[in-house]
Amino acid sequence: MGIHIIKMPDIGEGIAEVELVAWHVKPGDEVREDQVVADVMTDKATVEIPSPVHGRVLSLGGAVGEVMAVGSELIRLEVEGAGNAQASAPVSTSTATRAATEPSAAVPPAPRPQAAVATAGAGEATGMKVPADRVPRSAPATVAAPRAPGERPLASPAVRHRAWELGLELQFIPGSGPAGRITHADIESYLVTRGQPQATAGIWVERHDEEVVPVVGLRRRIAQKMQEAKRRIPHFSYVEEVDVTELESLRAQLNGHYGATRGKLTVLPLLARALVLALREFPQINARYDDDAGVVTRFGAVHLGIAAQTDNGLVVPVLRHAEARDLWAIGTEVARLAEAARTGKTTRDELSGSTLTITSLGALGGIVTTPVINHPEVAIVGVNRIVERPVYRQQQLVPRLLMNLSSSFDHRVVDGMDAARFIQAVRALLESPALLLAESARS
Repeated sequence: MGIHIIKMPDIGEGIAEVELVAWHVKPGDEVREDQVVADVMTDKATVEIPSPVHGRVLSLGGAVGEVMAVGSELIRLEVEGAGNAQASAPVSTSTATRAATEPSAAVPPAPRPQAAVATAGAGEATGMKVPADRVPRSAPATVAAPRAPGERPLASPAVRHRAWELGLELQFIPGSGPAGRITHADIESYLVTRGQPQATAGIWVERHDEEVVPVVGLRRRIAQKMQEAKRRIPHFSYVEEVDVTELESLRAQLNGHYGATRGKLTVLPLLARALVLALREFPQINARYDDDAGVVTRFGAVHLGIAAQTDNGLVVPVLRHAEARDLWAIGTEVARLAEAARTGKTTRDELSGSTLTITSLGALGGIVTTPVINHPEVAIVGVNRIVERPVYRQQQLVPRLLMNLSSSFDHRVVDGMDAARFIQAVRALLESPALLLAESARS
């Protein structure tokens, strides 16, 4: 028998280190050739690491959440034949390896970096040591049994005085202290339940449970990217109300005529088309700022990032060359990207290279948001929900469909006046949606 060591592979693009986000095997498991043994994450995507050989797992080279260098030992296998390492070579005894090889470090078969892990099971789920002061506190396991007639309850003078002030008989209050001693907490509990079981107290029962949620994988990448964006970019937001009554009417007509053959349009393709047209006059919005080099790059192509919420967190797949697509082509590609994001099948190329981002919470969009710019872009356009409200038009109140655009800009690159003028241009196109089709016919 020999030893085969699988090292962290070079994933390319100059990446020197990756984050280990999931193990699919544990020590003692039999591994087949091409079987995925681990998932790692780069700045752009999750990558599956397969085994090149058959073998049995001897040790794991890291714990979930650990950042590992390319070329470091990922996993050690026992294989038939000589293997690729000396059989006598010592197995790594790093802290991460020991944590990964302990029975308590068993890892679920699929990555779930966003899942909340209950504190009581945090050690089992992640292999991390949970400090004693972070373990959920709950009601004492042992409470004194009812006292015999004439038995004097144990309590401090302060507790006895408090019970006397409240008109309580200590004889009937269970004690949770040493030897059944009654504490102030026991009095408070008795006041809530009046001696009834805790379960009947409903919402009045105190809770002391806690959760430890490891920030790993995609959730860590999101946190780092948001932190970097807010640290580097001086944001300012601009919110404008848009009357989308005519836009929704046009969308209904287009769906009625072409929905069966071209697919149903949402608001997003119409907004994307409006942005493409408005950006012709405001090229400084469709840009990326390299603040280290002090260079702003303006793009002729409009590569729209579409912020998508998934079970694993927020990702931003890119709709490339929106300027060259009609409404239905935009709608089809947005739907494809959204499905790929939900199923975790987006590629690295599909998650990079955006020049402007759209973000929307759909029906939960609220009235106003302050979106964080997708660094190194210089702007992001947020879509709030559509609401019907009475509007005063031509000397009478009429119902209209209104929607706010909540947008953020990089004040180092975009002046407030230019941001306002850009959103007003978008608004004019959305409120006169026939212009979207006229421009589509010309372009």
